[in-house]
Amino acid sequence: MKLFKCTHCGQVVYFENTQCEQCQYPLGFDVPSQQLVALEQQAEGQRFTQYGQGTNTTYTYCANHTHNVCNWLVPANSGSEFCLACQLNRTIPKLSEPGHIARWHNLEQAKHRLVFSLLQLGLPVISKTENEETGLAFDFLANEQKPEGEKVMTGHDNGLITINIAEADSVEREMARKSMDEVYRTVLGHFRHEVGHYYWERLIENTPWIDEYRQLFGDEQEDYGEALKKHYDQGPPADWAEHYISAYATTHSWEDWAETWAHYLHIMDTLQTAYAFGLSVNPLRATDDQNLDAAITTDPYHVEDFNRIMEMWLPLSFAMNSLNRSMGQPDSYPFIIGPEVVHKLAFIHRVCRQAKADALKSAA
Repeated sequence: MKLFKCTHCGQVVYFENTQCEQCQYPLGFDVPSQQLVALEQQAEGQRFTQYGQGTNTTYTYCANHTHNVCNWLVPANSGSEFCLACQLNRTIPKLSEPGHIARWHNLEQAKHRLVFSLLQLGLPVISKTENEETGLAFDFLANEQKPEGEKVMTGHDNGLITINIAEADSVEREMARKSMDEVYRTVLGHFRHEVGHYYWERLIENTPWIDEYRQLFGDEQEDYGEALKKHYDQGPPADWAEHYISAYATTHSWEDWAETWAHYLHIMDTLQTAYAFGLSVNPLRATDDQNLDAAITTDPYHVEDFNRIMEMWLPLSFAMNSLNRSMGQPDSYPFIIGPEVVHKLAFIHRVCRQAKADALKSAA
């Protein structure tokens, strides 16, 4: 995530801010520039211009701004009331139900951060409204919307991602994490995992990448239902940590890809944040051969060599975990990345960079 500042007074602000706490100017996220910008309200009401940019282009807030779940801007002449991120919503929680707005707010914070990362990668973000066959959509559903005894299952199906809104409740999510014996479970992690399935269909299936994919992740043609049953009946193999990023990644080739994809986004977004803050890691008691020094001097989204990204990530994640332990918190990144997983991550990095290059070539 980039570090944002108010374009009126220069105050550092969060990605989710709707107002600068210093100068009180309203703030909105502009998708083309991927920046949080200060706004000047126009006489005609809920229309704005960017501070210092004249009055030729006017904007409105996304319609979901009224529910305090979105601060993204929509060009006033776009013909849409929703921003790029909110156009992806097919179903939102029933807002009349107690607690649903709060849960939706948490879901939208995570989803907007996800979409920002996808834009940083230069990947296509297309809604099913625009293209039903290849687009992306989200259903945010509650168990109450299912027949009695059934639960909403978080998952992906041909570009439609379903999220159980219980995941947005920290208590419910922690109970699920413990019941499934997971070391890590977050709302943003769910979004990153499920969208990984979507981009497998867009970037890997029926493309020249498929052979290399199978060498690294296995044969996706294996029966998924049988693989899932085997995983829950027998658990992961004893040596799973030598070959996979998580125990769940051992289930099936598709899950290995989605889990690794999610971690790729974890790494890229966190490193970009570290870069934005000018962080470096130089442990006082570490020896040279421990490779725990890192000067994070480059935005990872601009780095071609994935080895350079890992050289920055491993020291940073060790430092983050150490800081968390000092606060009495669990490790922020409780995973060990083995050599085989590095190869998988590097493959995803190459796929994404090629997709961005192809998109830029098509747009030229």
